[in-house]
Order: sequence, then structure tokens, then C-alpha cells
Amino acid sequence: MVFIEPFKKLREEKQTHILNVAMEEFAEKGYDQASTNQIVKQAGIGKGMLFYYFKTKQDLYYYLIDYAIDFIESNYMNHIDDQESDFIERLRRATLLKMKTYQAHPNIFHFLGSIFMNENIDLPVKLQQKYEQVHRRGSSLLFDHIDTTLFRKDIDVEKAIDLIRWSIEGYQHHIIRQLQGKNLATIDFDPLWEEFFAYLDVLKTVYYE
Repeated sequence: MVFIEPFKKLREEKQTHILNVAMEEFAEKGYDQASTNQIVKQAGIGKGMLFYYFKTKQDLYYYLIDYAIDFIESNYMNHIDDQESDFIERLRRATLLKMKTYQAHPNIFHFLGSIFMNENIDLPVKLQQKYEQVHRRGSSLLFDHIDTTLFRKDIDVEKAIDLIRWSIEGYQHHIIRQLQGKNLATIDFDPLWEEFFAYLDVLKTVYYE
């Protein structure tokens, strides 16, 4: 999309501000109800300038999705330690990484979450393929090459892995819901990590030898 090149020539801080404002608007109101008037007001730019960069509301929306997927891949997925064979330990590290990335960039996570929880969104083929490819890679990073000998011999390992994953994902969603709308810079995360580690110890007691 050649018309987006002028946007990329803006100062990085200005780009980030515009994108964060737009992601927040789409995440809170959905595509149909999101207002470009509100976006330009909050971003401090003229409406003509926004459409000079993106041409249409839909172009902006698709650009945001592409940007958010790239961000998650670069800043989260690329740092997952998939060499750790202890499944719970790998998830522990990945969850810490994810939550710290969320702490610094909550708008990106809220935006992507609002999109992929809505099954009615029809993405362009290339963008849908990109999301599916990243989703497959994420699953591979978390679940491939697990040391199954750590698990108890009297349980179904595949079912245990599912239960552990659902437990940790549920905890993540619980924490994110608690943090929404709060100033993350003022929150002491240490008690949350301590609680999280305590839950992991319980999971190891239940599922490991």
C-alpha cells in the first residue's frame, strides 16, 4: 500500500500515538461504531491528514491489524524459549514475557483481542493467512518438543497439557480484566507474580511425578 509510506515518514512517537489512539477506538467500539472523528481528535491531527495516510477507515483498520500482528511476533513470540522442555516452565516464562509486553503495550493486546474474539470479521485473504501462520507458529513455540516423562504415568498427557494451558490462559485473562482501565505504571505486579507462581506449583503437584 504505497499511500501509507508518508505515514511511515512521521516521527516514530507520532506514528505510535496515532496507532494507539486508533486501536483504542476500534477495540472499545468495534469497526462499525468506531469514529474517525474521535480518532483524529484524540490523535491531534486533521481528518484530511488521516485519510491522506490511509485513504479509508477500512485501510486504517487493516493496517492496524497487520501492525499489531507484526508487533506481537517481534516483541513476544520471537523471545519465547522453545528450548525449555519442561512444559509448565516454558509456559511460565512465556506468560511472564506476555504480561510484561502487555504491561508496556496494553492497547495492542486489547485491539487484537477484540478482533479475534469476533468471528464475524472478514479479513482480506493475505491478512487472514498471516494471522493463521502466526497462530500456528505460536502453538508450535508453546507445545512442540515437550518432555512428557515429567508427567505422572497414570494420566493422559495430552489432556493434562490442555488442562494446564487452559488454567494459565484463564489466569492471564483474569489478570488482564483486572488491569483494564488502570494506570499500569502505578501497579505493583510483584503480588500478581507471586500468586501466579503459587498456581504453577499447584499444577506441578497435580500433573507431574
